[in-house]
Amino acid sequence: MPRFSIILPCFKVQGFLGECLDSVLGQSFRDIEVIAVDDCSPDGSGAILDEYAARDDRVRVLHLEENAGLGRARNAGMPHATGDYLFFLDSDDTLTPGALAAMADRLAEAEDPDVLVFDYARTYWWGGTRRNALARVLAEAGDGTFTSAEYPEILDLLMVVWNKVYRRDFVEREGFTFPPGYYEDTPWTFPVMFSAERVATLARICLNYRQRRQGNILSTTSRKHFDVHAQYERVFAFLDSHPDLARWRPFLHAKMGEHCLDILSKPDRLPPSDKEEFFRRTAEMFRAYRPEGAETPAELRVLEHGYGAYRLRRRSGQASREVQRRGKQVRGAAGTRLRRVRTAVNTRRPLDPDLAVYSAFSHRGVLGDPAAIYRKAAEIAPGLRGVWVVRDEETAALLPPGTEHVLLNSPAYRRVTERATYFVNNVNWPGAVAKREGSVHIHTHQGTPLKYMGADLLDRRGARQNLDVPGMLRRADRWDHSLVAGRYAERVWERAYPCHFASARTGSPRNDVLVNAGPDDGRPVRARLGIPEGDTVVLYAPTRRDYRRDGLVERIDLARLAAELGEGHTLVVRMHPSLAGGPVRGLGLSELHRRGVVVDATEEPDVADLMLASDVLVTDYSALMFDYVLLDRPVVLHADDWDTYTASRGAYFDVTREAPGHVTRTQGELASLLASGTHRDEESARLRAAFRERFCEYEDGRAAERVVRTLMLGEPMPEPEPSGVPGARAVTTGQDLLSAT
Repeated sequence: MPRFSIILPCFKVQGFLGECLDSVLGQSFRDIEVIAVDDCSPDGSGAILDEYAARDDRVRVLHLEENAGLGRARNAGMPHATGDYLFFLDSDDTLTPGALAAMADRLAEAEDPDVLVFDYARTYWWGGTRRNALARVLAEAGDGTFTSAEYPEILDLLMVVWNKVYRRDFVEREGFTFPPGYYEDTPWTFPVMFSAERVATLARICLNYRQRRQGNILSTTSRKHFDVHAQYERVFAFLDSHPDLARWRPFLHAKMGEHCLDILSKPDRLPPSDKEEFFRRTAEMFRAYRPEGAETPAELRVLEHGYGAYRLRRRSGQASREVQRRGKQVRGAAGTRLRRVRTAVNTRRPLDPDLAVYSAFSHRGVLGDPAAIYRKAAEIAPGLRGVWVVRDEETAALLPPGTEHVLLNSPAYRRVTERATYFVNNVNWPGAVAKREGSVHIHTHQGTPLKYMGADLLDRRGARQNLDVPGMLRRADRWDHSLVAGRYAERVWERAYPCHFASARTGSPRNDVLVNAGPDDGRPVRARLGIPEGDTVVLYAPTRRDYRRDGLVERIDLARLAAELGEGHTLVVRMHPSLAGGPVRGLGLSELHRRGVVVDATEEPDVADLMLASDVLVTDYSALMFDYVLLDRPVVLHADDWDTYTASRGAYFDVTREAPGHVTRTQGELASLLASGTHRDEESARLRAAFRERFCEYEDGRAAERVVRTLMLGEPMPEPEPSGVPGARAVTTGQDLLSAT
């Protein structure tokens, strides 16, 4: 019989679930069982649970056939528990190191109390941490045990289920279960704490309570907040059935009023049209359950005077805040005011249902995923008008003939962004682009992520390099759809960008050309680049380094490598786009290109052309590898500074252990591998196939069509069938995919 049964309900938590499980299974105290309940989660949570269960026999998984909700999912797990103590852990929270050992020691010291209450810390998406403000209550409780009547201060703590463990035979004897609906912790925690004859405390932070950037489900606007009334009715019914606990009625009566008024005061909880009804229902309950002779606290007397009195009190407070706000407000210049007036007028006009605005790589032209979507829309939805945003006239001059475009920040740009229904981009739109109701923002990203992105960069100060992560996330709040190539990318993006978008399992539109490529598709590109007929083309595409201010670290002597490759080989170099205008080319690459030693293809607009033209890819940690494996051509990973790279930037998994091909650490190894032909042996093919199956599940060559039909035209089209090997298999340790905080 294990000491702890940890019951873990899971619903749409794939971005955090691995970190949660690692924090549990990696504890020094191992006498546990984990009963994980997949509450019919529509994301990859169930698959993640199955993976952990397959490699750790302490994990058992229940897959519910339909969504039951948090409370009933916990109930589903309880009959399977065999441990001395029940621990209901939320699947986006984590245990601190040594937490279970500390709990076990305290339980033994207190001789197995009914309930152990422990401390926690709030951990914020931006990296901040704040300890429970009432931690002193735990410390002041002493070393012994007590009842809530003996130490009522214990009820000042947050009345939630996850900051306590419960002796299982106590729970079973009393018949405690969770009800359906919102606020399901209320009819559990109050009856438990009122009934427990022996309560102990542990003044140690055992749990990190994750504060989601967009809040938890209780922060959403919904009539489900009315559930709180039924939950308190359940607690009053419990007291009615336990006359020996009647002394708690005055306390519960006041707590109910405070809780309901707190919900009502939150601007984002209830639809405005429902607030008066919520107040009325609360006031009715407040009168119905008033204990005889009880005096109403001053802050709750508004419940006795009606909704009008409540609104008057609220308005008084809001008026005071408005005066303060206006005192700080600074008016813009006359031109700014005129633009605001014009924008206000335009945004009152209806959206144009046939207008789509496109941009790629910060307005650099018709490129990447947006370009693939644009071309497919022109083919199958010619009624959609596609307009590109470009940064300047020079860029505009390079657009394909007939491409409708507007210049960034021009009057025409403002007009189309104020009226468009569809927005397609692989970077964030500028902050001035407002998200109008009814508009559809499709974010394509720029590739499958290896290095940390988004909010995961918050603890990587060197990698951020003045990047405004909170501002970036505010812009990402406009996304409606995030395109993913597989379940791995889906998990990473949902974690790195804690916003309210939906992951679209479409595949990557830019990669359709690679999936559907024929053997001769690269010939025109080779001819344009001047590559001799019959040459083996080695494409070298390194990424930038965040541990250098300019991003440049010359890892390979290009002239020497070209010489070592010898006759019959052409070395094509594609530097990271962020380095294209920097010193790297002036420090030798341009000269090598002029002399014919290498082909400098850094300014080639479409990297897919270079992939089609090549025979082998040599890269380090570039996302290009995730695309290149779709061609089923050899990849060599040159990883001579992997430890330094991950220390500065961070990575979601160790690509040197799960590489798409052979890994080299020195230039000599690289040259030998290429010269000997080992880079294209059976092991290389096996690694490449496994990598493709793990990360490219949805790349079926119809991604652009799927985006246009399902996200823009609203037509049904089946999701691509995942490959046989789940993308989640890329996660192998706690320091891999979901280790960032």
